[in-house]
Amino acid sequence: MSRVPVAIVGGSGYTGAELLRILLRHPRVEVAAVCARRSAGERIADVFPHLAGVVDRTVEPFDAAEVAARAEVALCALPHGASAPIVAALRERGVAVVDLSADFRLRDPAAYAEWYGPHPHPELIGGAVYGLPERYRDRLRGAALIAAPGCYPTSALLAIAPLLAAGLVRGDDLIVDAKSGASGAGREPGLATHLPEAGEGIRAYKVGGAHRHIPEIEQELAAIAGGAPRIVFTPHLVPMSRGIFTCVYAVPTERDRPEADYRAAVDAAYAAEPFITVLPAGRVPDTAHVRGSNRAHVNVCVDRRAGRVLAMCAIDNLGKGASGQAVQCLNAARGWPETDGLDAPPVFP
Repeated sequence: MSRVPVAIVGGSGYTGAELLRILLRHPRVEVAAVCARRSAGERIADVFPHLAGVVDRTVEPFDAAEVAARAEVALCALPHGASAPIVAALRERGVAVVDLSADFRLRDPAAYAEWYGPHPHPELIGGAVYGLPERYRDRLRGAALIAAPGCYPTSALLAIAPLLAAGLVRGDDLIVDAKSGASGAGREPGLATHLPEAGEGIRAYKVGGAHRHIPEIEQELAAIAGGAPRIVFTPHLVPMSRGIFTCVYAVPTERDRPEADYRAAVDAAYAAEPFITVLPAGRVPDTAHVRGSNRAHVNVCVDRRAGRVLAMCAIDNLGKGASGQAVQCLNAARGWPETDGLDAPPVFP
């Protein structure tokens, strides 16, 4: 079986390293190039010592023509704003792209401009497919430009989408409470994720409707239920390296509905999904149980006293929240089994 040549662009960060780790064991892919500005010319084993003895190659500077000559697909793990020009150059040369930045997630250029600034290449937005396979699998088949979802939106949508789609909860009164490990902030050193600053506490950040994932979550909620939903979204930094736990607090459309109805909706939505596990009643998802994988653990319960439904999800922010999901999207786009390269179980403890 011939392998498809794939390039990783932005290979010196955590998502780039995770992409490389996954693709090295992918049965249908050959890593043709690993590109990065910051570490160009360095050996990958020096940039990422955990790959010493596994990868014997050098990080290359990005050149669109060179990548196009060697790769059919590029996975871009670059920051928003920096990614769009790279994606445009690759698409111009016929390279299919899975983009892990925010640059093509929002379908409305005005919404992008409001939250991120003017879009560098708005002409490409309409051709991008939002890469949540559990909702857009059919659109992903054959897609040439895929926008991999953000980590927080992935966890929130996997938690609440089945209930919202079934009409069991209201879409106009959702509270999204999420906790993430420090790797979500990237590999660039910063005071907020410096161990003495972050290691013994937990803190909310970008509160009061300031986080840029809000329009992405609301966009996808609107696609499920219509209208113009507004969420309260509060992210937190917790002292761990990787993982996201999200709890969505929702108002039921019928107050006395039995909990079994909510569980039935979630079970039905994910019965055939290879990476989603609906936990038994009473068991709460735990980031420790999905670490290092593309898996998601979800569950739902009812708080009768408060009249709320709690929809919960745990993922690895570098797995199902980023690089694992990007590879799942690649598999779906090419018509391969979505588990290719992603079938390793979580790492525990």
